[in-house]
Order: sequence, then C-alpha cells, then structure tokens
Amino acid sequence: MPVESIVRTRKKGQKSNFISIRAYIRRDTDGNPFRLTGVCFDVSPLKETEQTILKLNEDLLRSNKDLENFAYVASHDLQEPLRMVSSFMQLLSKKYEKQLDNEAREYIGFAVDGAKRMYALLNGLLTYSRLTTKGYEFSVVNMNHVLESVIQNLSLIIKERSAVIKADDLPSVVADGNQMVQIFQNLITNAIKFSNHTPKIYITSRDEGQNVVFSVRDEGTGIEEQYFDRIFKIFQRLVTKHDSEGIGIGLSISKKIVERHGGRVWVESEPEIGSKFFFTMPKL
Repeated sequence: MPVESIVRTRKKGQKSNFISIRAYIRRDTDGNPFRLTGVCFDVSPLKETEQTILKLNEDLLRSNKDLENFAYVASHDLQEPLRMVSSFMQLLSKKYEKQLDNEAREYIGFAVDGAKRMYALLNGLLTYSRLTTKGYEFSVVNMNHVLESVIQNLSLIIKERSAVIKADDLPSVVADGNQMVQIFQNLITNAIKFSNHTPKIYITSRDEGQNVVFSVRDEGTGIEEQYFDRIFKIFQRLVTKHDSEGIGIGLSISKKIVERHGGRVWVESEPEIGSKFFFTMPKL
C-alpha cells in the first residue's frame, strides 16, 4: 500500500523545511502491517518556488482586473465629453455657417471627425475590456445557427456588395454563443471589406483532437506575412483604401474571445490571392 505526503518541519529559530515522504506498507495475510519501506526528500526549494508562482499568479490576476476596470471607466466616462465636443462643433458650424470661410469649415470638419474617431476608439476599448467580465457562461452552441444570425446581421452589406457566402455543415461546440457571433461577424465583415471584386467567402470546419478548427477564407487583397502578428493586436491596422475608417479592433476582439475559450487563432494569406483565418473551439 503506497503512502505519499509532504510535511513541514522547523527547528527553533530556523525557517520551515518541507519534506516529501514516499513509503510502501507491507501487510501479512491477515492485513496487519509488518514492514515500512520508504524514502524522504527535502523539497523546500520546490515548495518555495510553488508559493512564489502562486503569488505571482495572484498579482497578475489582480493587475489584469485593475486594467480591465481602468479600461472600462476610462472609455465609459470619456464618451460623454467627446459627444459634447462633437455636438457643439456641429452647432457652431451650423449657427455661423455664413460667417465662416472654407478654411474654418475645414478645421471644424477635422475636429468633428477627430471626436467621432476618438468615440469609436473608446467604444472599442470598452467592448474589449468587457469580453471576459461580461461574457456569458459556456453552453452547447450550434454554429450553423450562429452563422445564420451573422448573415442576417450583415444582410445590408452583403446585399450592397453582392457577396457570396458558402459554408459547410458546421458542428456544435461548447462556447459563449454571443461571442461566436462576434467572431464570425468580424471575420466575414473583413472578408467583404477587403475585396476588390464580388466578395466570395468560404466557411469550413475540421476535427483536430479535442478541438474543432473553423476557417473563413476569402479571395480578397491578402496580407503580407510580416503583418500576420500585428493584425491581431489592439488598435493595430493596415491602412488601405478599404479600411480608411477602421479602428483596428475587430481581430483583436476575436483573438481575445478565442483565448477565453482556450483556443488559438491564426491566419494564412498571400497578397492579391486572399486570406484564410483559422480559430479553434472545444469539441462537443
């Protein structure tokens, strides 16, 4: 019968030591113990390392929580002043329209556009900071239903661009359903946006061990390999004629959602050929 335990010992005036005891008890035919064979190890350095790691993890969790709270407060509380700046600049332009020259109108336009862009950035930061704290509990999610919701949400831009979306029969996964909608919506929107012609988008899935790998492929402008990591960072975007008004947060939101589910996200792409985005989700 094996026995394993860790005990703490301390001599007077000295720090504690941790001893790992591993032994085997031999019993006779009546079940009475008659021999103990074992060994002891001083595992104090390992125990100290474990305690240090636990403390670092606690500090990291506390730091992340503080950052999330800061991002929420900063983005939420700064939105109202920005709305006021934009509103009053537009009122100024309207009231004194006949007294302003073209240069003044241009300056007011820059100020209004800047306020609108800052508002969009703060709104994006607010969304990003709430992905973990405001997410729903995981449940069984039918990804076909998710895709149907996304196509309905994007019906206007799909119609405007005459986009063609083809999808396999997708499996169900264990996930936050609302966040699955966000991921597909971000990826499909980008696929439509970054297309020089009629957008064609293909959505597939495959089994990979304990996970399902989903992919969204387009035939758009593509991305150079040197930018593969950059595009997933918050507020990092590749400025093109297709994305002059973007704020660079859609893919970073998708990445954070996937990581919340214990998965990963990556891209394969060739300029002028197209891109294929992959992400994994736990298999049902």
